[in-house]
Amino acid sequence: MHIHILGICGTFMGGVAQLAVAAGHRVTGCDANVYPPMSDQLRDAGVELIEGFEVDQLALKPDVFVVGNAISRGNPLLEAILDQGLPYVSGPQWLAENVLQGRWVLGVAGTHGKTTTASMLAWILEEAGMAPGFLIGGVPLNFGVSARLGDTPFFVIEADEYDTAFCDKRSKFVHYKPRTVVLNNLEFDHADIFADLAAIETQFHHLVRTLPASGLIVANAAEASLERVLQRGCWTPVERFNDPAGYRVTGDDARGELLLRGPEGRIGRTVWQLSGEHNRANACAALLAARHVGVPLVQGLDALSRFVNVKRRMEVRGEVRGVTVYDDFAHHPTAIATTVAGLRRKVGGARILAVLEPRSNTMKLGTMKSQLPDSLREVDAAFCYAGNLGWDARAALAPMGERAVVEEDLGRLVDQVVIAARPGDHILVMSNGGFGGIHGKLLAALAE
Repeated sequence: MHIHILGICGTFMGGVAQLAVAAGHRVTGCDANVYPPMSDQLRDAGVELIEGFEVDQLALKPDVFVVGNAISRGNPLLEAILDQGLPYVSGPQWLAENVLQGRWVLGVAGTHGKTTTASMLAWILEEAGMAPGFLIGGVPLNFGVSARLGDTPFFVIEADEYDTAFCDKRSKFVHYKPRTVVLNNLEFDHADIFADLAAIETQFHHLVRTLPASGLIVANAAEASLERVLQRGCWTPVERFNDPAGYRVTGDDARGELLLRGPEGRIGRTVWQLSGEHNRANACAALLAARHVGVPLVQGLDALSRFVNVKRRMEVRGEVRGVTVYDDFAHHPTAIATTVAGLRRKVGGARILAVLEPRSNTMKLGTMKSQLPDSLREVDAAFCYAGNLGWDARAALAPMGERAVVEEDLGRLVDQVVIAARPGDHILVMSNGGFGGIHGKLLAALAE
C-alpha cells in the first residue's frame, strides 16, 4: 500500500509513518515545515518528504491519503482531495486498522504523564522479554526511538485525548480499542477544542465504552474526575493506584528510592533515576498494567531500576560553572507544579530558576494564566517568555513580585537568567516546543 501523509512531521503522524514503513508500506508525506528531528528520522526510514501542501501532490496517486489533525479545511491539498472524491482516512483510524488490529493494545491516557508512563510500561515489557511494539509521543531514552512496530502481540500506545482529524472530532484514543488501559489523571486542558472538563470526561467515557470485559482499567484513585467517568458506566474490571488502602508507590527523592506497597503491605523496593510524586504514581500505574499481561510486580519494579526516562523529561542538557540546565516538557500549570516539586525534593535548598514558555494552545489562550503563580511557588525565580502571547504575562505573574521576570525578546530573557544564575543553581526550562534553542543559548552564555 502507498500512503501519503498530510502533516507528517508531528510526533504522532511521524510515528505512524515509521510504523507504516516497518510494516512494508510505501510512505510519502508533506508538511508546512519539514523540520528536524522528525524530518531526519523519516528520511532515514526512507520516507519521501515534500514541503508544503501543493495540489500537484495528487499526482503521486497513493492508495490513500492519511490526514493529520493539524490539517484544517482550507488546506489546498485537502480541498483537492475532497473535491475529487479521493480516499482519505485519519491517522488514528489508519493506525487502528493496519497496525493495532488483532494485537493486545495497552493504552495510556490522562492529562499528564502519558509519555512517561507509556515509556515505563514499554520498558517493563521489554525487560520481561515481550518485545512490544509502541507509539509514544516522546523518545524513551531506553529505546532511542518513539515508535517501533514489534512482532509480538503486545503494543503500547500513548492514548491522547486530542481530537482525531478535521472529519472526526472524537478523541484519538477512541480508535485504539485497548485491552489494558491506564487512566492516569483527568483535568481541564486543550481549551482550543474542549469547552470544559465535562466535555473531556465524555470523551474518556467513550474510551471506557470500547473496553472488553476481559480487559483491565488501571485508574488513579485520587482523581474525582475519573471516578465520575467510571460511574457513567463501566463493563471492565478496575484496579486502582494511589489508593491509601491499596496499590501505591512511595519513596525518597534524595536517595532515589522507590517503594511499592499493596493491600497487604510492602511488595518491593528499588532505586531509580527519576523523582517526584507524579513519577511514582506513573510507575505504579505501569506496574499494574504490565501485571495484566503477565509481568509480576517485583519483576516490573526491578526493570524500573534501569529505566532512563524520556527525552525532554527532566533531561539534563548540561552543567557550566556549577549551574545545571534541565529541559522539561511541562506546560500545563499542574505539570509545572509537579515537575518543580520533584526537582525541589531532589536538590533540597539549592536555588531553582524556572524558565517557561506558555506555548500550548491552552496556555496561549490564557485559560490558566491565573494558576501560574501558584504552580511556581517553590522556585526562587521565574523567567517567562511572553513573545506572541495574547494576554499580559506581567499582570498574571505579578503575585510573585520580584521573583518573576517577563520578557518578549528571547535574547533579553537569556541575559536576565544568566545575570541571576550563580554556582549551585538549577535552571529548569519548561516548554512543549523547541523554545528557540534556549537551552544551548543558556549554556553558551553561562560559559562566557
